[in-house]
Amino acid sequence: MKPLSADVYVEGVRSGNRALLARAITLIESEHPKHEALAQEVLTHLLPHTGSARRVGISGVPGVGKSTFIDALGMHLVGLGKRVAVLAIDPSSTVSGGSILGDKTRMARLSRESLAYIRPSPSSGTLGGVARKTRETLLLCEAAGFDVVLVETVGVGQSETVVADMVDFYLVLMLAGAGDELQGIKRGILEVADMVAINKADGDNALRAERARAEYRAALHLMRAGAEPDVTTCSALENIGIDRVWSSVETRLDARQASGELLKRRRFQQVEWMRSMIEDGLRAALNSHPGVSAIGPALERDVREGRATPTSAARRVLGVFLSEPRT
Repeated sequence: MKPLSADVYVEGVRSGNRALLARAITLIESEHPKHEALAQEVLTHLLPHTGSARRVGISGVPGVGKSTFIDALGMHLVGLGKRVAVLAIDPSSTVSGGSILGDKTRMARLSRESLAYIRPSPSSGTLGGVARKTRETLLLCEAAGFDVVLVETVGVGQSETVVADMVDFYLVLMLAGAGDELQGIKRGILEVADMVAINKADGDNALRAERARAEYRAALHLMRAGAEPDVTTCSALENIGIDRVWSSVETRLDARQASGELLKRRRFQQVEWMRSMIEDGLRAALNSHPGVSAIGPALERDVREGRATPTSAARRVLGVFLSEPRT
């Protein structure tokens, strides 16, 4: 395929051309150095046209119904006349790196809507299934004029707080009737959650969901010293409570915008993003440094067999990295 210029990408994204938006996202996802340079040029030109969308992260354990929930929420937003982009982060194979990419089939209604755009992306094994490429794809969708960007994560638990560093609102889906509800609380997730929604609150499970809601609310009251997250119930399958969920999201984001908290949060996220990119770059440079590669295996063996302390070995690696220029 013939390479495009930065101007073509920028004009295509700004005009809402879906084919060019898809190609721009593919450019962002590429690991090729020339593609990365072009991607950054495109993003720099588009940056003034970003920032107007509602950014909402949606997490939850596998089986909680994230895709069904997003399908229902997206349809509600489309009904309100909003343009919706969904960044669905699929688990990647640890063997081949391939992705399941099944979200379009699970979001059957939304995938047919002209006001909606669903982009499945492999997590590539990154912590929590989100990384730089997801952040930059989010910016592309904003520049393309989408009003709401929903980020669906893998839902692995320990690292889902990464999502909170790129969105305005973080929604965690929970289940009732799956054992002791309080055992399902992941402290790291719920410390940053803006809302907890007990999904599948329908039929025989409705009463259990209401009981779970009360238990989560009591637990969060003890866990969170500041503003407590909203706790509600919903049924994505039966389309119950979806409007209430979005109304709560809008109310909280409107308040944050009016107080200046939203702008402050986004500026903080940008700086944290820069710092994480510096750390990633240093780690990559360290791993590819020829001097470090030469002494690394022997040092690891010495540490493993007790002939050297981890601290002394680390200091030697860093000494080589900082003193020897790359050749």
